[in-house]
Amino acid sequence: MVAAASAVALLAGGAVAVGGTALAGDDTGQAAQEAPGTAAAAPAASPLAQHGALEVCGIRLCGEDGQEVQLRGMSSHGTQWFEHCLTDGSLDALAHDWGADVLRVSTYVQEGGYETDPQRFTDLASRVIDQATARGMYVVVDWHQLSPGDPNANTERAKKFFTDITDRHGDQDNILYEIANEPNGVSWSSIKSYAEEVIPVVRAGDPDAVVLVGTRAWSSFGLSEGANEQEIVNNPVDADNIMYVFHFYAASHGDFYLDALDRASDRLPVFVTEFGTQDYAGEGANDFTMSQRYLDLMAEKNISWINWNFSDDWRSGAVFNVGVCAAGGRGRRRRARRVPASARGWGARSATCGSPS
Repeated sequence: MVAAASAVALLAGGAVAVGGTALAGDDTGQAAQEAPGTAAAAPAASPLAQHGALEVCGIRLCGEDGQEVQLRGMSSHGTQWFEHCLTDGSLDALAHDWGADVLRVSTYVQEGGYETDPQRFTDLASRVIDQATARGMYVVVDWHQLSPGDPNANTERAKKFFTDITDRHGDQDNILYEIANEPNGVSWSSIKSYAEEVIPVVRAGDPDAVVLVGTRAWSSFGLSEGANEQEIVNNPVDADNIMYVFHFYAASHGDFYLDALDRASDRLPVFVTEFGTQDYAGEGANDFTMSQRYLDLMAEKNISWINWNFSDDWRSGAVFNVGVCAAGGRGRRRRARRVPASARGWGARSATCGSPS
């Protein structure tokens, strides 16, 4: 399991290790070709081997032994844009050098994503699931609806997607399902209704998996639209083994949001499936001080988190510089954008935020 290091130290191990041909882009289908949709044994000493099948125990995430687990890892960017960043080389670095527990595979619904070619994007998600599984990582299958903000606009597509994914991967112990990325402009009651329609579809193919439910106002517990977590406490989703999603971007979301996460995590099972050290658009300067406060809180409460994003997008939220993925990492040594030279991976709980190198 990776440690609750700083947002700056988040990718430190890989920053040193990813170089030469480590990101080579010609191996994207290798793992899927070797063992498509199979439930192979987890590699020894991997997160999956250590914790096994996960479940929600009270308001926390637990492993097979009933002990609390804090997963920490990375989210892909939209696979319609950055498939080429998800190679065997880059995922080796993520799993083995950086020590990530979990990869979030973000399948955008619109914006040139799933709706344009459902078969292609299902196959693509499945391929990356196989690659992460081969490395003993957990996978969050992210149904990345964003605009329109009402998840009910894509209910039938969601049902088809999760049916197809669970048909292939429902026998695996390492899959979690995020059924609505960032609902916005829609009431909690409508989100709840959507969840109670889609969760049974997931359960039909994967009865025991943890399901992650996006919350109102871009998964802010409603804060960004004038509400708060109390509406969820008062009217929870009628399903077991679920967690509620919270997203934050440290340069935009200060004490008001941090306090809400603190409160909500005392009453609800919470998973932070996306966060950044920048502003809410994943751009601009890093706020390492606020990021560290979030990371300290999540470490204290064993709240799992996933950082945005594992790509070479031009925005500051991407971990690689522009062009690295397309170039296969060749020709120059790579260092992640938000990593201090002194940091060495997620393994040291004492790591703290610092200046980017």
